[in-house]
Amino acid sequence: MAMKKGIELLNDVFGVSGKVALITGATGGFGQTAAMALAMSDAKIMATGRDEERLKSLADKIVQEGGEAACSAGSPVKPEDVRKVVKDTVDRFGSLDILITAAGMNKPNPIIKQTEKEWDMIMDANVKGTWLFCREAGKVMIDQGQGGKVILLGSARGELGMANYTAYSPSKGAIHLLAKSLACEWGKYGINVNAIAPTVFRTALTQWMFDDEAFYKNFLRRIPLGRLGEPEDFIGTVIFLSSKASDFLTGAIISADGGYTAG
Repeated sequence: MAMKKGIELLNDVFGVSGKVALITGATGGFGQTAAMALAMSDAKIMATGRDEERLKSLADKIVQEGGEAACSAGSPVKPEDVRKVVKDTVDRFGSLDILITAAGMNKPNPIIKQTEKEWDMIMDANVKGTWLFCREAGKVMIDQGQGGKVILLGSARGELGMANYTAYSPSKGAIHLLAKSLACEWGKYGINVNAIAPTVFRTALTQWMFDDEAFYKNFLRRIPLGRLGEPEDFIGTVIFLSSKASDFLTGAIISADGGYTAG
């Protein structure tokens, strides 16, 4: 077999052109970055979340920059909304090849002050919503018979405990095991399921960590690369996990954390 060269090889191995990607939490820091990266790589994007106006703004931006995108608003924890979003994706683009679950939340609190309502909110947003989208998207991918790529958003906190994170950390630990369990369940269908586990990266919700000099410097002591994450730090991992390049990788938890969990 003749060797492929340069850009031809890259396009073949890392290309996602024409693939249909459904992204939950698409207006958040990670979801928006994933949507833009895949769109600019010529994938077709269905963005979903609760805020319809922000979703429309994201889809419009992608289209204005030469990509193809649509949006379908809904609650990630309502089964009927999830089914509608998945159906809208297939109705609009004809298939579903990539699922990225970026929806989630956190509300740090000492456990003795945390309410059951807070626990339920975090578990619903981080675990139930992910599970529901995996279930409905999985049905489509299995029926299509062409495999698929599923990327779940985990966290360094899914492996390491942290004070006041007694709901968030267990929720992300559940995501990691969901990725491994689905990898075992769906491998026979050619569906790859992996998780990205970042440490703190810059979003509207975490900006205070960057602005608080004392917190920032203290946190950096644990990160070998010497900085916190920026949204663009995850572009390469998203493209890799969405493309043929990761065809033999499943059930992996990729620690995109600057080395935070390395030691």
